[in-house]
Amino acid sequence: MLKKQVLFSFIASLFLVLGACANANDENTEEMDHSNMDHGSMNHSSSGEVPEGLEEAENPTFEVGSQAIIQSDHMEGMNGAEATIVGAYNTTVYTVSYTPTTGGERVENHKWVIHEELQDVGEAPLEPGTEVTLNADHMEGMNGATATIDSAEETTVYMVDFTSTTGGEEVKNHKWVTESELSAQ
Repeated sequence: MLKKQVLFSFIASLFLVLGACANANDENTEEMDHSNMDHGSMNHSSSGEVPEGLEEAENPTFEVGSQAIIQSDHMEGMNGAEATIVGAYNTTVYTVSYTPTTGGERVENHKWVIHEELQDVGEAPLEPGTEVTLNADHMEGMNGATATIDSAEETTVYMVDFTSTTGGEEVKNHKWVTESELSAQ
């Protein structure tokens, strides 16, 4: 009888440990999806603070306070959303690839990081292949990550407010949408 109780306790403990491992793996899988550009469940609102040295655009195509339609799918619910322009800035914008500082899969071609969100870099634009340190917190694990520049473009970038077309979530001060990703209403 004692052997059966010990065996039963051992098996029950084993199931508890395996169950805990399975739950941890599920959580890690979700986190990996987020770090691999699954922006759907992430909050892309920001404080609205802009990096030091970022130059306001003098005559942007879309003026602050105006409305535009987002023609981009950086995150689920963004494409086709009506945006209110919160800020317009002249800068160099980059797509970057990096491994989050929090672990997880490498993020490829993240849109967008601006020149002023790169740590200790010289003049813009930087060449594709240049290794940089990110000073941006658009996504968890981004700030302080080492990244590789995938592409660079000098343009006007916009900070926008919009309501998700898929879930009704209000996004405030989203960073960044390029001029080519907006269209007039």
